[in-house]
Amino acid sequence: MAAPTPFPELNAVLHELVETARAILAENFVGAYLQGSFAVGDADEHSDVDFVVVTEDVVSPDQEDRLAVMHAEFPAREVSWAQRLEGSYAPRHELRRYVSPARPWLYVDTGSRVLERSLHDNDRVVRWVLRHHGVTLAGPAPVELVDEVEPDDLRRDVLATMRDWAVTLVEDQDGMHNAWRQPYVVLSYCRMLQTVLSGRVTSKLEAGRWALTTVEAHWQPLIQHALDHRADPWLRVYQPADSWTVQPTWAFIDAAVRRAASAR
Repeated sequence: MAAPTPFPELNAVLHELVETARAILAENFVGAYLQGSFAVGDADEHSDVDFVVVTEDVVSPDQEDRLAVMHAEFPAREVSWAQRLEGSYAPRHELRRYVSPARPWLYVDTGSRVLERSLHDNDRVVRWVLRHHGVTLAGPAPVELVDEVEPDDLRRDVLATMRDWAVTLVEDQDGMHNAWRQPYVVLSYCRMLQTVLSGRVTSKLEAGRWALTTVEAHWQPLIQHALDHRADPWLRVYQPADSWTVQPTWAFIDAAVRRAASAR
């Protein structure tokens, strides 16, 4: 496997992940890919490592047990990249195109030692990113495994996410006072708004810069603040958000949802 990222320690972790998964899955292994920030271009030394392992068929109980042992061990390492693996095991026939209702895939969350079943990656956004920007760690090119996602389907799903997440955020309003979450929310809504308007998915960094030239001028200080406070999330998660940003963030969420809805 060629060096898939600029970080040698991460590349070593990815090599072990792929080769161990390949050994466990044997003929059930199809390929392994990076999606998320390492695919769309805004990954840095603090990023989570979003992966998808594609299987020929559903993972057998024995294979699941052995994969669970592997994923329970990674977060115990001192290498921080091993603690930031996040991804799913997707059967080839289910990955090909999104079908509702979606079926949960085997999934490991960032820093978790538990392999569970989740819908986290079984959506059109992940498929779009994987097909257009996925980084191949092993196996065929992603375009051979994932059908094109229709732009209108992508827009509809992302608008629904904008609305649903707004409700969830309101249910935990104290979370907006966190110095990691507040700028993350702003840039996430920039990205979702851009997706609804453009029919494509970019990085939060690119979407934030896009929003600076697209949304009304009075939102620009809030967005620039979010761009300026992206770095070092593991430190900021324990700090309070700048107080002046909290109420404007709620207003920006509402404005972004309304603009996205009007575009549909």
